[in-house]
Amino acid sequence: MATHSLRPEMVVKMLKENGFTKVKLFEPNEKILQALIGSEIEVMLALPNYMLQQVSLDHHFASAWVKANVTRFCYSGGVNIKYVAVGNEPFLKTYNGTYQLLTLPALKNIQEALNHAGLSSKVKATVPFNADVYFSPESNQVPSAGDFRLDTKDLTVQIIQYLYSNNAPFTINIYPFLSLYGNSYFPLDYAFFDVASNIPMRDGDKLYTNVFDANFDTLVWSLTKAGYPDMKIIVGEVGWPTDGDKNANTENAKRFNQGFVRHALSGNGTPARKGVIDFYLFSLIDENAKSIAPGCFERHWGIFEFDGKAKYESLLDQKPLVSVRDVGYLGRRWCVLNPRAVRLYEGLLAESVDYACSMSDCTSLGYGSSCNNLTAQGNASYAFNMYYQMNDQNIWNCDFSGLGVVTHHDPSVNTCRFPVMIKPPRDGGMPMVVVHKTLLGVLVLIVELSLVFLLLVS
Repeated sequence: MATHSLRPEMVVKMLKENGFTKVKLFEPNEKILQALIGSEIEVMLALPNYMLQQVSLDHHFASAWVKANVTRFCYSGGVNIKYVAVGNEPFLKTYNGTYQLLTLPALKNIQEALNHAGLSSKVKATVPFNADVYFSPESNQVPSAGDFRLDTKDLTVQIIQYLYSNNAPFTINIYPFLSLYGNSYFPLDYAFFDVASNIPMRDGDKLYTNVFDANFDTLVWSLTKAGYPDMKIIVGEVGWPTDGDKNANTENAKRFNQGFVRHALSGNGTPARKGVIDFYLFSLIDENAKSIAPGCFERHWGIFEFDGKAKYESLLDQKPLVSVRDVGYLGRRWCVLNPRAVRLYEGLLAESVDYACSMSDCTSLGYGSSCNNLTAQGNASYAFNMYYQMNDQNIWNCDFSGLGVVTHHDPSVNTCRFPVMIKPPRDGGMPMVVVHKTLLGVLVLIVELSLVFLLLVS
Protein backbone atom coordinates (compact mmCIF):
# COMPACT_ATOMS: atom_id res chain seq x y z
CA MET A 1 0.00 0.00 0.00
CA ALA A 2 2.38 2.64 -1.30
CA THR A 3 2.23 5.72 -3.50
CA HIS A 4 5.26 4.52 -5.46
CA SER A 5 5.89 0.80 -5.86
CA LEU A 6 8.98 -0.99 -7.07
CA ARG A 7 8.61 -3.08 -10.20
CA PRO A 8 7.57 -6.64 -9.21
CA GLU A 9 10.28 -8.32 -11.28
CA MET A 10 12.93 -6.33 -9.39
CA VAL A 11 11.49 -7.42 -6.05
CA VAL A 12 11.24 -11.08 -7.11
CA LYS A 13 14.89 -10.96 -8.16
CA MET A 14 15.78 -9.53 -4.74
CA LEU A 15 13.79 -12.27 -2.99
CA LYS A 16 15.72 -14.95 -4.86
CA GLU A 17 19.09 -13.27 -4.24
CA ASN A 18 18.33 -13.25 -0.51
CA GLY A 19 17.29 -16.90 -0.48
CA PHE A 20 13.71 -16.14 0.57
CA THR A 21 11.65 -19.20 -0.36
CA LYS A 22 8.14 -18.05 0.58
CA VAL A 23 6.06 -14.91 0.18
CA LYS A 24 2.57 -13.91 1.33
CA LEU A 25 0.45 -11.61 -0.84
CA PHE A 26 -2.48 -9.86 0.81
CA GLU A 27 -4.49 -9.82 -2.39
CA PRO A 28 -4.03 -10.99 -5.99
CA ASN A 29 -2.01 -8.67 -8.19
CA GLU A 30 -1.60 -9.52 -11.86
CA LYS A 31 1.86 -7.98 -12.28
CA ILE A 32 3.21 -9.57 -9.10
CA LEU A 33 1.87 -13.01 -9.98
CA GLN A 34 3.31 -12.69 -13.49
CA ALA A 35 6.70 -11.78 -11.99
CA LEU A 36 6.58 -14.87 -9.75
CA ILE A 37 6.11 -17.27 -12.67
CA GLY A 38 9.00 -19.72 -12.76
CA SER A 39 10.58 -18.37 -9.57
CA GLU A 40 9.67 -21.48 -7.50
CA ILE A 41 8.93 -19.14 -4.57
CA GLU A 42 6.10 -20.62 -2.49
CA VAL A 43 3.12 -18.26 -2.35
CA MET A 44 0.34 -17.72 0.17
CA LEU A 45 -2.30 -15.75 -1.73
CA ALA A 46 -4.94 -13.90 0.26
CA LEU A 47 -8.60 -13.22 -0.38
CA PRO A 48 -9.30 -9.74 1.10
CA ASN A 49 -11.87 -9.28 3.86
CA TYR A 50 -14.13 -7.14 1.69
CA MET A 51 -14.74 -10.16 -0.56
CA LEU A 52 -15.72 -12.54 2.24
CA GLN A 53 -19.43 -11.82 1.99
CA GLN A 54 -19.72 -12.48 -1.73
CA VAL A 55 -17.51 -15.58 -1.57
CA SER A 56 -19.47 -16.97 1.38
CA LEU A 57 -22.81 -16.54 -0.37
CA ASP A 58 -21.94 -17.54 -3.92
CA HIS A 59 -19.89 -20.67 -4.66
CA HIS A 60 -19.88 -19.71 -8.37
CA PHE A 61 -18.13 -16.47 -7.46
CA ALA A 62 -15.64 -18.42 -5.32
CA SER A 63 -14.95 -20.72 -8.27
CA ALA A 64 -14.46 -17.75 -10.59
CA TRP A 65 -12.02 -16.14 -8.11
CA VAL A 66 -10.01 -19.36 -7.82
CA LYS A 67 -9.96 -19.80 -11.59
CA ALA A 68 -8.79 -16.22 -12.21
CA ASN A 69 -6.19 -16.00 -9.45
CA VAL A 70 -5.05 -19.54 -8.64
CA THR A 71 -5.81 -22.09 -11.36
CA ARG A 72 -4.59 -19.76 -14.11
CA PHE A 73 -1.13 -19.65 -12.54
CA CYS A 74 -0.91 -23.21 -11.18
CA TYR A 75 0.79 -25.05 -14.03
CA SER A 76 4.19 -26.68 -14.39
CA GLY A 77 6.72 -23.85 -14.29
CA GLY A 78 4.05 -21.36 -13.22
CA VAL A 79 3.50 -19.83 -9.77
CA ASN A 80 4.04 -22.11 -6.78
CA ILE A 81 0.82 -21.25 -4.90
CA LYS A 82 0.52 -23.40 -1.77
CA TYR A 83 -2.04 -21.60 0.39
CA VAL A 84 -5.04 -19.34 -0.05
CA ALA A 85 -5.55 -17.14 3.00
CA VAL A 86 -9.29 -16.58 3.36
CA GLY A 87 -9.54 -13.09 4.83
CA ASN A 88 -7.09 -11.52 7.24
CA GLU A 89 -7.74 -11.55 10.99
CA PRO A 90 -11.52 -11.71 10.40
CA PHE A 91 -12.30 -12.26 14.11
CA LEU A 92 -10.32 -9.20 15.22
CA LYS A 93 -12.19 -7.52 18.08
CA THR A 94 -12.14 -4.12 16.36
CA TYR A 95 -14.23 -5.53 13.49
CA ASN A 96 -17.14 -6.00 15.94
CA GLY A 97 -18.19 -9.33 14.46
CA THR A 98 -18.51 -8.06 10.87
CA TYR A 99 -16.88 -11.15 9.34
CA GLN A 100 -17.55 -13.82 11.96
CA LEU A 101 -20.46 -15.57 10.23
CA LEU A 102 -18.90 -15.16 6.78
CA THR A 103 -15.50 -16.75 7.36
CA LEU A 104 -16.32 -20.46 7.54
CA PRO A 105 -18.70 -20.48 4.53
CA ALA A 106 -16.08 -18.52 2.54
CA LEU A 107 -13.36 -20.95 3.62
CA LYS A 108 -15.45 -23.92 2.50
CA ASN A 109 -16.36 -22.38 -0.84
CA ILE A 110 -12.75 -21.53 -1.63
CA GLN A 111 -11.45 -24.97 -0.67
CA GLU A 112 -14.21 -26.70 -2.63
CA ALA A 113 -13.38 -24.54 -5.63
CA LEU A 114 -9.73 -25.58 -5.29
CA ASN A 115 -10.82 -29.22 -5.07
CA HIS A 116 -12.99 -28.94 -8.17
CA ALA A 117 -10.04 -27.40 -10.01
CA GLY A 118 -7.98 -30.49 -9.20
CA LEU A 119 -5.76 -28.64 -6.71
CA SER A 120 -6.92 -30.32 -3.49
CA SER A 121 -3.56 -31.95 -2.79
CA LYS A 122 -1.48 -28.94 -3.81
CA VAL A 123 -3.28 -25.83 -2.51
CA LYS A 124 -4.86 -25.52 0.93
CA ALA A 125 -7.16 -22.77 2.18
CA THR A 126 -6.47 -21.37 5.64
CA VAL A 127 -7.59 -18.41 7.79
CA PRO A 128 -5.00 -16.04 9.31
CA PHE A 129 -6.17 -15.16 12.83
CA ASN A 130 -5.01 -12.40 15.13
CA ALA A 131 -3.66 -13.57 18.48
CA ASP A 132 -6.64 -11.95 20.22
CA VAL A 133 -8.70 -14.98 19.12
CA TYR A 134 -7.47 -16.75 22.27
CA PHE A 135 -6.89 -15.58 25.83
CA SER A 136 -5.65 -16.66 29.23
CA PRO A 137 -8.47 -16.43 31.81
CA GLU A 138 -6.26 -16.82 34.88
CA SER A 139 -4.76 -13.73 36.47
CA ASN A 140 -1.20 -14.92 35.96
CA GLN A 141 -1.99 -15.67 32.29
CA VAL A 142 0.19 -18.73 31.94
CA PRO A 143 -0.03 -20.46 28.53
CA SER A 144 -1.69 -23.60 29.92
CA ALA A 145 -4.65 -21.45 30.99
CA GLY A 146 -5.26 -20.40 27.40
CA ASP A 147 -8.46 -20.98 25.51
CA PHE A 148 -10.29 -19.45 22.58
CA ARG A 149 -12.23 -16.25 23.12
CA LEU A 150 -15.73 -17.00 24.41
CA ASP A 151 -17.61 -14.84 21.89
CA THR A 152 -16.00 -16.63 18.93
CA LYS A 153 -15.03 -20.00 20.42
CA ASP A 154 -17.71 -22.10 18.71
CA LEU A 155 -17.02 -20.56 15.31
CA THR A 156 -13.25 -20.84 15.77
CA VAL A 157 -13.47 -24.52 16.68
CA GLN A 158 -15.69 -25.20 13.65
CA ILE A 159 -13.04 -23.60 11.43
CA ILE A 160 -10.34 -25.67 13.14
CA GLN A 161 -12.34 -28.84 12.51
CA TYR A 162 -12.67 -28.00 8.83
CA LEU A 163 -8.99 -27.09 8.47
CA TYR A 164 -7.90 -30.27 10.23
CA SER A 165 -10.15 -32.48 8.10
CA ASN A 166 -8.57 -30.92 5.03
CA ASN A 167 -5.00 -31.25 6.34
CA ALA A 168 -4.67 -27.46 6.31
CA PRO A 169 -2.76 -25.40 8.91
CA PHE A 170 -3.99 -22.99 11.58
CA THR A 171 -2.47 -19.58 10.76
CA ILE A 172 -1.79 -17.07 13.53
CA ASN A 173 -0.34 -13.54 13.56
CA ILE A 174 1.78 -12.76 16.65
CA TYR A 175 3.29 -9.35 17.42
CA PRO A 176 5.42 -8.99 20.57
CA PHE A 177 5.87 -5.33 19.62
CA LEU A 178 2.16 -4.74 20.18
CA SER A 179 2.42 -6.22 23.68
CA LEU A 180 4.99 -3.53 24.41
CA TYR A 181 3.07 -0.78 22.58
CA GLY A 182 -0.18 -1.52 24.38
CA ASN A 183 1.25 -1.78 27.91
CA SER A 184 3.67 0.81 29.27
CA TYR A 185 4.59 -1.60 32.10
CA PHE A 186 5.50 -4.46 29.78
CA PRO A 187 9.16 -5.47 30.34
CA LEU A 188 11.07 -4.46 27.20
CA ASP A 189 13.55 -7.33 27.16
CA TYR A 190 10.78 -9.92 27.45
CA ALA A 191 9.86 -9.05 23.84
CA PHE A 192 13.23 -10.28 22.58
CA PHE A 193 15.09 -13.60 22.44
CA ASP A 194 18.62 -12.74 23.53
CA VAL A 195 18.34 -11.87 27.22
CA ALA A 196 19.35 -14.74 29.48
CA SER A 197 18.88 -12.56 32.54
CA ASN A 198 15.12 -12.30 32.04
CA ILE A 199 13.15 -13.58 35.00
CA PRO A 200 11.33 -16.51 33.37
CA MET A 201 7.62 -17.11 33.68
CA ARG A 202 6.96 -20.57 35.07
CA ASP A 203 4.05 -22.68 33.86
CA GLY A 204 4.25 -26.03 35.61
CA ASP A 205 7.52 -27.58 34.47
CA LYS A 206 7.90 -25.13 31.57
CA LEU A 207 9.84 -21.86 31.66
CA TYR A 208 9.19 -18.89 29.35
CA THR A 209 11.87 -16.26 28.73
CA ASN A 210 10.11 -14.37 25.92
CA VAL A 211 6.55 -13.34 25.12
CA PHE A 212 6.46 -14.95 21.66
CA ASP A 213 6.88 -18.46 23.08
CA ALA A 214 4.27 -17.76 25.75
CA ASN A 215 1.83 -16.45 23.14
CA PHE A 216 2.44 -19.33 20.73
CA ASP A 217 1.99 -21.92 23.47
CA THR A 218 -1.24 -20.27 24.57
CA LEU A 219 -2.49 -21.19 21.10
CA VAL A 220 -1.06 -24.71 21.43
CA TRP A 221 -3.00 -25.17 24.69
CA SER A 222 -6.15 -23.68 23.16
CA LEU A 223 -5.94 -26.13 20.26
CA THR A 224 -5.30 -28.99 22.69
CA LYS A 225 -8.41 -28.11 24.68
CA ALA A 226 -10.39 -28.04 21.43
CA GLY A 227 -9.18 -31.58 20.72
CA TYR A 228 -6.42 -30.81 18.19
CA PRO A 229 -3.07 -31.03 20.01
CA ASP A 230 -1.12 -31.90 16.83
CA MET A 231 -2.66 -29.22 14.58
CA LYS A 232 -0.09 -27.72 12.24
CA ILE A 233 0.55 -24.02 13.00
CA ILE A 234 1.90 -21.34 10.67
CA VAL A 235 2.87 -17.91 11.98
CA GLY A 236 1.30 -15.76 9.27
CA GLU A 237 2.84 -12.50 10.46
CA VAL A 238 5.59 -11.62 12.92
CA GLY A 239 7.97 -8.67 12.93
CA TRP A 240 9.01 -5.31 14.35
CA PRO A 241 8.59 -1.77 12.94
CA THR A 242 11.47 0.68 12.56
CA ASP A 243 9.75 4.04 13.04
CA GLY A 244 6.58 5.72 14.28
CA ASP A 245 6.96 4.93 18.01
CA LYS A 246 9.56 5.27 20.77
CA ASN A 247 10.27 1.51 20.64
CA ALA A 248 10.08 1.28 16.86
CA ASN A 249 13.59 1.75 15.50
CA THR A 250 16.12 -0.06 13.35
CA GLU A 251 18.11 -1.35 16.33
CA ASN A 252 15.11 -3.01 17.98
CA ALA A 253 13.82 -4.38 14.65
CA LYS A 254 17.19 -5.90 13.83
CA ARG A 255 17.45 -7.35 17.33
CA PHE A 256 13.97 -8.86 17.21
CA ASN A 257 14.01 -10.19 13.65
CA GLN A 258 17.47 -11.69 13.88
CA GLY A 259 16.64 -13.26 17.23
CA PHE A 260 13.32 -14.58 16.01
CA VAL A 261 14.66 -16.10 12.77
CA ARG A 262 17.45 -17.82 14.67
CA HIS A 263 14.95 -19.08 17.26
CA ALA A 264 12.36 -20.26 14.73
CA LEU A 265 14.84 -22.15 12.56
CA SER A 266 16.80 -23.72 15.42
CA GLY A 267 14.39 -26.61 15.82
CA ASN A 268 14.13 -26.00 19.56
CA GLY A 269 10.59 -24.68 19.10
CA THR A 270 8.69 -23.52 22.17
CA PRO A 271 8.33 -25.24 25.55
CA ALA A 272 5.05 -26.86 24.46
CA ARG A 273 5.78 -27.47 20.75
CA LYS A 274 9.21 -28.60 19.57
CA GLY A 275 10.48 -28.29 16.00
CA VAL A 276 11.11 -25.65 13.37
CA ILE A 277 8.52 -22.85 13.36
CA ASP A 278 6.96 -22.04 9.98
CA PHE A 279 6.60 -18.27 9.65
CA TYR A 280 6.30 -15.16 7.47
CA LEU A 281 8.16 -12.01 8.53
CA PHE A 282 6.05 -8.89 8.30
CA SER A 283 6.79 -7.09 6.18
CA LEU A 284 8.99 -6.99 3.13
CA ILE A 285 8.89 -3.28 2.21
CA ASP A 286 7.60 -0.14 3.98
CA GLU A 287 4.14 1.10 2.96
CA ASN A 288 3.68 4.87 3.01
CA ALA A 289 -0.03 4.75 2.17
CA LYS A 290 -1.12 2.25 4.80
CA SER A 291 -3.73 3.26 7.39
CA ILE A 292 -2.20 4.55 10.63
CA ALA A 293 -5.35 3.98 12.67
CA PRO A 294 -3.57 1.37 14.87
CA GLY A 295 -0.49 3.60 15.20
CA CYS A 296 2.06 5.60 13.20
CA PHE A 297 4.35 2.56 13.15
CA GLU A 298 2.05 0.81 10.66
CA ARG A 299 3.93 2.27 7.69
CA HIS A 300 7.34 1.08 8.88
CA TRP A 301 7.26 -2.73 9.28
CA GLY A 302 9.49 -3.39 6.29
CA ILE A 303 12.79 -5.24 6.39
CA PHE A 304 13.52 -3.01 3.40
CA GLU A 305 12.92 0.73 2.90
CA PHE A 306 10.32 2.02 0.44
CA ASP A 307 13.02 1.95 -2.26
CA GLY A 308 14.13 -1.62 -1.54
CA LYS A 309 17.23 -0.79 0.50
CA ALA A 310 17.91 -3.21 3.35
CA LYS A 311 17.50 -1.51 6.73
CA TYR A 312 20.19 -3.60 8.40
CA GLU A 313 22.97 -5.92 7.35
CA SER A 314 21.60 -9.43 7.81
CA LEU A 315 18.86 -11.67 9.19
CA LEU A 316 20.78 -14.86 9.86
CA ASP A 317 24.39 -16.01 10.19
CA GLN A 318 25.73 -12.66 9.00
CA LYS A 319 24.68 -13.39 5.42
CA PRO A 320 24.28 -9.85 4.06
CA LEU A 321 20.85 -8.79 2.91
CA VAL A 322 20.76 -7.86 -0.77
CA SER A 323 18.88 -4.68 -1.62
CA VAL A 324 16.74 -4.19 -4.72
CA ARG A 325 19.06 -3.30 -7.59
CA ASP A 326 18.84 -0.68 -10.34
CA VAL A 327 16.25 1.50 -8.62
CA GLY A 328 15.55 4.76 -10.43
CA TYR A 329 15.02 7.94 -8.41
CA LEU A 330 13.62 11.36 -9.12
CA GLY A 331 16.13 14.23 -9.17
CA ARG A 332 18.11 15.15 -6.05
CA ARG A 333 15.72 17.93 -5.11
CA TRP A 334 13.88 18.63 -1.87
CA CYS A 335 11.10 20.99 -0.89
CA VAL A 336 11.75 22.92 2.33
CA LEU A 337 10.37 25.86 4.24
CA ASN A 338 11.54 29.17 2.81
CA PRO A 339 12.78 31.10 5.89
CA ARG A 340 12.46 34.41 4.02
CA ALA A 341 8.76 33.83 3.47
CA VAL A 342 7.89 32.85 7.05
CA ARG A 343 7.56 36.44 8.24
CA LEU A 344 5.28 37.27 5.33
CA TYR A 345 3.04 34.22 5.49
CA GLU A 346 3.45 33.00 9.05
CA GLY A 347 -0.30 32.79 9.58
CA LEU A 348 -0.53 30.17 6.84
CA LEU A 349 2.26 27.93 8.15
CA ALA A 350 0.30 25.68 10.51
CA GLU A 351 -2.46 25.20 7.95
CA SER A 352 0.09 24.36 5.23
CA VAL A 353 1.90 21.81 7.41
CA ASP A 354 -1.39 20.17 8.39
CA TYR A 355 -2.39 19.92 4.75
CA ALA A 356 0.96 18.47 3.67
CA CYS A 357 0.85 15.83 6.39
CA SER A 358 -2.77 14.91 5.75
CA MET A 359 -1.93 14.26 2.10
CA SER A 360 1.41 12.48 2.59
CA ASP A 361 3.32 10.62 5.33
CA CYS A 362 4.56 12.49 8.41
CA THR A 363 4.68 9.47 10.73
CA SER A 364 8.43 9.94 11.29
CA LEU A 365 7.71 13.24 13.09
CA GLY A 366 5.82 11.59 15.96
CA TYR A 367 6.98 11.21 19.55
CA GLY A 368 10.01 8.95 19.79
CA SER A 369 10.29 8.65 16.00
CA SER A 370 13.33 9.23 13.80
CA CYS A 371 12.50 12.89 13.06
CA ASN A 372 11.09 13.76 16.48
CA ASN A 373 13.94 16.16 17.35
CA LEU A 374 13.65 18.55 14.42
CA THR A 375 13.09 22.25 14.96
CA ALA A 376 9.73 23.81 14.10
CA GLN A 377 11.26 24.88 10.78
CA GLY A 378 12.55 21.34 10.27
CA ASN A 379 9.09 19.88 10.92
CA ALA A 380 7.60 22.14 8.27
CA SER A 381 10.36 21.27 5.80
CA TYR A 382 9.87 17.56 6.39
CA ALA A 383 6.11 17.83 5.83
CA PHE A 384 6.56 19.93 2.68
CA ASN A 385 9.14 17.52 1.27
CA MET A 386 7.05 14.41 1.85
CA TYR A 387 4.14 16.00 0.00
CA TYR A 388 6.48 17.17 -2.79
CA GLN A 389 8.11 13.75 -3.20
CA MET A 390 4.88 11.76 -3.06
CA ASN A 391 3.56 14.01 -5.84
CA ASP A 392 6.57 13.29 -8.09
CA GLN A 393 8.40 16.57 -7.38
CA ASN A 394 5.95 18.71 -9.35
CA ILE A 395 7.02 22.32 -8.87
CA TRP A 396 3.50 23.42 -7.95
CA ASN A 397 3.53 20.92 -5.09
CA CYS A 398 6.25 22.97 -3.39
CA ASP A 399 4.34 26.22 -3.21
CA PHE A 400 2.36 26.18 0.03
CA SER A 401 1.18 29.76 -0.43
CA GLY A 402 4.73 30.94 -0.96
CA LEU A 403 6.17 29.13 2.07
CA GLY A 404 7.96 26.37 0.15
CA VAL A 405 11.15 26.48 -1.86
CA VAL A 406 13.04 23.81 -3.80
CA THR A 407 16.63 23.12 -2.74
CA HIS A 408 19.39 20.87 -4.07
CA HIS A 409 20.97 20.60 -0.62
CA ASP A 410 19.95 17.45 1.29
CA PRO A 411 18.19 18.67 4.49
CA SER A 412 18.50 15.30 6.27
CA VAL A 413 19.61 15.60 9.92
CA ASN A 414 21.17 12.74 11.92
CA THR A 415 18.67 9.85 11.94
CA CYS A 416 16.03 11.91 10.14
CA ARG A 417 16.16 11.14 6.44
CA PHE A 418 14.47 13.43 3.93
CA PRO A 419 13.80 10.95 1.13
CA VAL A 420 13.91 11.40 -2.61
CA MET A 421 11.12 9.36 -4.16
CA ILE A 422 11.67 6.53 -6.61
CA LYS A 423 10.59 7.14 -10.18
CA PRO A 424 7.06 6.00 -11.00
CA PRO A 425 6.97 3.01 -13.36
CA ARG A 426 6.93 3.75 -17.05
CA ASP A 427 5.32 0.79 -18.79
CA GLY A 428 5.42 1.78 -22.43
CA GLY A 429 5.18 5.48 -21.66
CA MET A 430 4.29 7.96 -18.95
CA PRO A 431 1.53 6.93 -16.54
CA MET A 432 -1.78 8.70 -17.10
CA VAL A 433 -1.50 10.61 -13.83
CA VAL A 434 1.93 11.98 -14.83
CA VAL A 435 0.69 12.94 -18.29
CA HIS A 436 -2.26 14.68 -16.67
CA LYS A 437 -0.09 16.60 -14.23
CA THR A 438 2.32 17.58 -17.01
CA LEU A 439 -0.53 18.97 -19.08
CA LEU A 440 -1.83 20.75 -16.00
CA GLY A 441 1.58 22.34 -15.55
CA VAL A 442 1.52 23.61 -19.15
CA LEU A 443 -1.96 25.05 -18.60
CA VAL A 444 -0.84 26.76 -15.40
CA LEU A 445 2.13 28.24 -17.29
CA ILE A 446 -0.18 29.48 -20.07
CA VAL A 447 -2.49 31.11 -17.51
CA GLU A 448 0.45 32.78 -15.75
CA LEU A 449 1.83 34.12 -19.06
CA SER A 450 -1.63 35.38 -19.99
CA LEU A 451 -1.87 37.29 -16.72
CA VAL A 452 1.55 38.82 -17.29
CA PHE A 453 0.49 39.87 -20.81
CA LEU A 454 -2.71 41.48 -19.48
CA LEU A 455 -0.73 43.37 -16.84
CA LEU A 456 1.69 44.67 -19.47
CA VAL A 457 -1.15 45.74 -21.76
CA SER A 458 -2.95 47.51 -18.92
